[in-house]
Amino acid sequence: MITQPPESEAPSRDGLWPMPPGPPHEERHFTQNEVVRDLVIGTADGLTVPFALAAALSGAVAANPLIVTAGLAEIAAGCVAMGLGGYLAARTEAEHFTAERRREEEETEIYPDRERWEVAAILHRYGVRGDALRMAVDSICADKRRWVDFMMRFELDLKEPQPDRAARSAITIGGAYVVGGLLPLSPYMLLDSTQQALVISGCITGVALAGFGWLKAKATGLPAARGAVQTLFIGGLAAGVAYIVAKLVGG
Repeated sequence: MITQPPESEAPSRDGLWPMPPGPPHEERHFTQNEVVRDLVIGTADGLTVPFALAAALSGAVAANPLIVTAGLAEIAAGCVAMGLGGYLAARTEAEHFTAERRREEEETEIYPDRERWEVAAILHRYGVRGDALRMAVDSICADKRRWVDFMMRFELDLKEPQPDRAARSAITIGGAYVVGGLLPLSPYMLLDSTQQALVISGCITGVALAGFGWLKAKATGLPAARGAVQTLFIGGLAAGVAYIVAKLVGG
């Protein structure tokens, strides 16, 4: 004899199953959004490149004003280049999404049977079978927008970019680059001794790189200590190579 499920286990009128009883469960998943990614790109390069340039010039010249001038010029150029690069990348991503969506809409009009089969194939990979599969395909394909949304997400793995994504990306990356670049350059602005400024700049940059790597790893769920060491190693290696080359070339 078939019995009805308990009321607490039956789906509601909207077709959703109720939340199971018990204490609330906190989802501990990290989703790296575009702003976080832009901050990572801008800050990491902003800390590393200006410090490497200042360290290289410290090995070749002994005039802090020259180092500061070159450093500020590099920060300005890097800000524009990185910001423009982020803007173009976001624009390209948006244009790619628009073109693929237009193509998917055309395919659902011209080849509806094939596109329905693709929906069924995707659901089949997730274990949907029999009448449940047929009903799911009918439900998805009943609405043109929902059908195309499904194909964009599960066939092409594309998510619609936000409308102002390109401008925000340029501002975020460029601003983060400027903030990161001023940290290693600030000792050369405040001190007269080039070697003393180099030591303090190295300490500031090292702490900033380690802290930045630690926070980035912590946010993404990776081992924080490993993230700090990796980021510090990359930045230190770049600065060390630049300093040695400047010493050798400058005599």
